[in-house]
Amino acid sequence: MKAAIHPQWHDEAKVVCACGHTFNTGSTVDSIRVEICSNCHPFFTGQQKFIDTLGRVDKFQMAAKRAEEQKEKRAEIAKAKAEKSKSSTDGRLSLRDLLMQARKNS
Repeated sequence: MKAAIHPQWHDEAKVVCACGHTFNTGSTVDSIRVEICSNCHPFFTGQQKFIDTLGRVDKFQMAAKRAEEQKEKRAEIAKAKAEKSKSSTDGRLSLRDLLMQARKNS
């Protein structure tokens, strides 16, 4: 190994988790901060826990809610258009309907 090109090694580097759990390990830095560790990770604890630091779950749920509202609004608009088209004919047949009846009668 070449001298003076390798980082300093710390045998007792302190790791501090967001949950408060601390432990020591070897590292090139003397202290490390982490968001999750084996003490609070759902895989090791067996408890379901959302780890959402950027609000991605909330953003997804809001987008899903907006999509559902838009879907309902579109259904109401389509229903109103259908009712309007039924009432606009007033029992009169369109040219297309008249031609179709003529073909059936022939």
